[in-house]
This record gives sequence, structure tokens and C-alpha cells, in this order.
Amino acid sequence: MVYQAALTDPEFETPGKSRGLFDVFRHRYLLSLLLKKGVATRYYGSVLGWAWSYVRPAAQFLMYYLVIGVLLGADRGMEYFPIYLFAGIITVNLFSEALRNTTNAIVDNSALVKKIYLPRELFPVAALSSAFVHFLPQVGVLLVVALFLGWTVSWMSLLSFVFALALVLIFSLGLGLFFGAINVAYRDARNVVDLILMFATWASPVLYASHLILERAPAWVYHVYMVNPVTAAVELFHNVFWLPLAPDSPRPEHLMLNAAIGLAIALGTLLVGQLTFRKMEGTFAQHL
Repeated sequence: MVYQAALTDPEFETPGKSRGLFDVFRHRYLLSLLLKKGVATRYYGSVLGWAWSYVRPAAQFLMYYLVIGVLLGADRGMEYFPIYLFAGIITVNLFSEALRNTTNAIVDNSALVKKIYLPRELFPVAALSSAFVHFLPQVGVLLVVALFLGWTVSWMSLLSFVFALALVLIFSLGLGLFFGAINVAYRDARNVVDLILMFATWASPVLYASHLILERAPAWVYHVYMVNPVTAAVELFHNVFWLPLAPDSPRPEHLMLNAAIGLAIALGTLLVGQLTFRKMEGTFAQHL
């Protein structure tokens, strides 16, 4: 009788029943534990520790600046090119780390996945949050340098900053859920992600200005290029940190419209990623 009552109780839930990403909000404490674990173990045993969050982007910036800015002359044709370059680098770095982390999240936590039930989406969301935490020191350095050069904040800058972050995080989570689910059964998925990330820096206006695409490619290629969520996010970051220092510099037309289309693409990617993840999550334990 107790068993039958439980089955008819509206509060009763079948163990292991998932409601997708909505379960993440119901298990915020577990999410915080996974996030603390990811942050604490990232540089475990490292001498420099969190300093690597500064060293890697600084080395990357120096390499690109010397080659693209100095040797190829981009620094001479653009005001405050170092700010333009670093704003793009940290945006693409956030996308790269978030996508790589979310793709590997289930496999990296295979011990937990096989032993106990947790909403599986907790792992990629925690991995995404970890990437965001390690993005903060980089944007902090950019902010300090921009302030030193005379940068001023505005409400539009703040809105553009939040919009750009939303684009990158939603898009990378959607791709991460999709490739992360496939990666459990077919480890080729991580190699596909590596290929995507190999082109990410060059497929967005990080090392060059977007108007070069408009000048040298068909119009439809340029329009497709501009609605790429990562491209739109990079350009929004340029508007936030670089444009106030170089207000007379040419900017792409209809950027907010392209960013809105990019957000729709990112949300569509998130929907496809969630559906794929939920379809495959029942087989995670047996594949791991």
C-alpha cells in the first residue's frame, strides 16, 4: 500500500529521471562542489599555480603581436592594436577552453558517472563555469591596461560585455553538450573539437579587421562570417575595450543585428546539444 501510494503521490519522482539543464538549477550545491573541485585541481602540484592563467595568454599575445603586429605591419595600420588583439585573444580563449572542457566533462568524471546518479548536465556546466573563472584574470589584465590608456566605462559597454559573454558561453555549452555526449561513445569527437579550435582564432577578427573579409570575399560569405556567435562576441569585445580608445576606427555595420542572429544560432545549438545529450546519456555508464 505504501508503494502504491508513492506511485500516485504527485511529489514522487522516478530515481534517475532527468529534466535536462533545469536540474542544474535544482542542484546548485552539487554544482558548486564540482566547480570548486575543478578550480582547485587545475593547477594542483604546479609551482606557478594561478600564475599560468596570466602566463599563457601573455605568451600567446606576445607571439601574435610580434608576428602579426610588428613583422606583418598590422600595428602600423590600426590604433591601439595591442588592445584590439588582446580583446580578441581572451574571447577566443574563453570559447576554446569552455568547449574543450565541456567536451571532456563526462569522460573526465567517469568515476562519478559510473557509481552514483547525478544530473549529467552538472558536469559540462561545472566545466563551463571553471573556464569562466579562469577567464576573469585575463579580462582583469585587459581592463587595467585599458584604464591606464584612458578607457572609460558606459552602460552600452557593460551591456555589450554581458551580451558577448552570453554568446560565447551559450554557444560553447551547446557544442560541448553535443560533442561531450558523442565523445563518451566515440572518442573521435575530441579530435573534431581540436580541429574546430585550431581554426577558431583565424575564423574571427582577432588578428585582422573584419572589413578585410568584406573587401576580399563574396557578400554572402561576409554575412555568414558576421553571424558566427564567436565573431559577433569578438567584435562586441572590441567595441567594449578598443573602440573607446580609437573612436574614429571603422566598425562593421549592423553589429547588434548580427549579434542577435548569432544569439539565436547559439540558442539553437544549445537546444540541439541538449537533445543529443539527453538521448545518449542513458548509455554513458556502459561506454565508460
